[in-house]
Amino acid sequence: MAFQPVDYYNLYDMLEPEEKLTRETVSDFVDAEVLPIIEQHYRAGTFPMDLVEKLAGLGVFGITLPQEYGCAGMNNICYGLAMQELERGDSGVRSFASVQSSLVMYPIYTYGSEDIRRKWLPKLAAGQAIGCFGLTEPDYGSNPTGMITTAVKTDGGYLLNGAKMWITNGTLADVAVVWAKLDGIVHGFLVEKGMKGFSAPEMKGKHSLRASITSELIFQDVEVPAENMLNIKGMRGPLSCLTQARYGISWGAIGAATGVYHSALDYAKSRIQFGKPIASFQLVQEKLVWMLSEITKAQLLCYQLGRMKDAGTMNPNQVSLAKRNNVDIAIQAARIARDIHGANGILDEYPVMRHAANLESVRTYEGTHDIHTLILGADITGIQAFS
Repeated sequence: MAFQPVDYYNLYDMLEPEEKLTRETVSDFVDAEVLPIIEQHYRAGTFPMDLVEKLAGLGVFGITLPQEYGCAGMNNICYGLAMQELERGDSGVRSFASVQSSLVMYPIYTYGSEDIRRKWLPKLAAGQAIGCFGLTEPDYGSNPTGMITTAVKTDGGYLLNGAKMWITNGTLADVAVVWAKLDGIVHGFLVEKGMKGFSAPEMKGKHSLRASITSELIFQDVEVPAENMLNIKGMRGPLSCLTQARYGISWGAIGAATGVYHSALDYAKSRIQFGKPIASFQLVQEKLVWMLSEITKAQLLCYQLGRMKDAGTMNPNQVSLAKRNNVDIAIQAARIARDIHGANGILDEYPVMRHAANLESVRTYEGTHDIHTLILGADITGIQAFS
């Protein structure tokens, strides 16, 4: 039987049959394939590569893209629910699927030629190829418009020079969606593994997202053929990709919060102190109720966001609100869950500390908490605070 989610407002009764099936299928997969092995990979600092083919078999890569490219053609609620369940397993697993889908397959489908679509999308959907997304640079994170990676027109295409940092899947990737300035204007390029001058060393020493591969991308006179340039100019290109990814993160954070909530609830009911379960104490109940309330509100945010996305009425500022809120409450839930577990909360017998550490990265990437605050502030006041 599928893992029973937190559903205090009977939200899942409102889902379509395909949406319910998606959640249950991915949830069962997480229980059977992710949770038994993820702590081992987290300790070792490795990504569970055996999951890639299995995730592809579930149809989670490019889940909303058309079936003619080997994708599932499902709606955005299905996409969100899949990301929710994967992050209940681990943020690194959800990040892999999110990057593959939103930051690689989405721009290839949206801005690539038909030949490029046919070349890459079926392989990416099947897990036969892995992609990454290169926007952030060592000195330009929240200010991507300042990027210094450049492209210069040549007779046969373009010559790329520069570096990117904090790139999920970079070392594993067969293709990188790279953003660089051509004559001062941002353009997108597909850089393929094996191109001369292109390297992707893995970044080590992380205390967070340890079951995920994070890399640098280095370009030293990399020759990219003309057909590998995407048909988009300016920051609208990469920002549109980030909107897709932030949408998935908003759902994913609910999964992490759900994971720590269930762990805390089960622990509180079984941990005996002063002759009775700690769940009987008012302070513990208050903590559990806070988590339940915030998870429920986060679910309602994402449900409405997904319906607007499918209807074409969603705007990026609304995604900022969901990403900002849901990741923040997930981090707080992880800290509260650690408190309920007491000293046992630091053990890898429980998922709490792993989720807590992972969520610190999720809070930072795809727009920090503060940047999303300023995005929303500018939207509601009409005054740009960070220009």
